[in-house]
Amino acid sequence: MVQNDRRALRLVHLYPDLLNLYGDRGNIITLLRRCQWRGIPLTVERVSLHDRFAFADADLVFMGGGSDREQTLLFQDFQQHKGPALVEAAEAGLPLLSVCGGYQLLGRYYRTHTGEEMPGLGFFDAWTEAGSTRLIGNVVAEAPLLGEGMGLVGFENHSGRTFLGDRGGIQPLAQVIAGQGNNGKDKGEGAVYKNAIGTYLHGPVLPKNPALADWLLARALERRYGDGSLTPLADRWEQSAHDAVARRFASR
Repeated sequence: MVQNDRRALRLVHLYPDLLNLYGDRGNIITLLRRCQWRGIPLTVERVSLHDRFAFADADLVFMGGGSDREQTLLFQDFQQHKGPALVEAAEAGLPLLSVCGGYQLLGRYYRTHTGEEMPGLGFFDAWTEAGSTRLIGNVVAEAPLLGEGMGLVGFENHSGRTFLGDRGGIQPLAQVIAGQGNNGKDKGEGAVYKNAIGTYLHGPVLPKNPALADWLLARALERRYGDGSLTPLADRWEQSAHDAVARRFASR
C-alpha cells in the first residue's frame, strides 16, 4: 500500500554510464521503490562527464564502481569539477553512498603496484594500495550503525587494499564475519564519515540490505526537513534474501 508524504527528495546519480559494475544501478531502483511505497517523491538526476550540477540542491548522492578504464575516463572531470563541490556538500552533511571505485576516489590516494600515487579527493581519511591478488566473494558483516544485531551482506571483487585513518572520527561501516572487507587484514568493511558511506559491497548492496537504504533516506529527510521518520515497510522478501546469504556464508 502506498503511503502519502508531503516530503520530497532529489538524488544525484554520479557517472551512471561509467560506474555500474555488478548492477550497481539496482541501488537507485531500491531507493526509488522504498520512497514510492511511502509516497515520497524521489527525483533522480543523472550527472556524468561535462555535466554541471549544484550539490547544494541534492539530498542524496550515489556513486558506483567501475573498471580502471572507466575510472580513468572520469578522473579529471571528477577531480577538477564535481569532486570539490561534492566534498564541500558532504562535509556539510549531504548523505552519500559510494561503492568500490567511488569509495576509493573519495579517499586520499590510490597507490599502484609501481608506487605511483593517484590523488583522491581526501573526503574519507582512507588510502588504497594495489594488491597482488583480488579479494573476491560473498561478505557477511555486523553493522552497529544500523542498530543492535543488524548486519550487511554483499559481494566484493577488488584488488585494492583500503586502510582507514582516524581523522574526524571515521569508522568502518561494518565488521566482517565472512569475507575480506577493506583489506583482508583488520576485518573492517567500508567507511562511515558524517552522513557518507563508502563500501566494497556490490550485489547491488541496497536490495538485500533495506536497513542501509532506509538509513540513507532517513539522513536525507532529517537534513532537508528536520524529520527523518520513515513509515516501516514489511520487507519480507528483502529480509529473506539477506538472511539466506547470511546463513549460507556466515557459518563457513
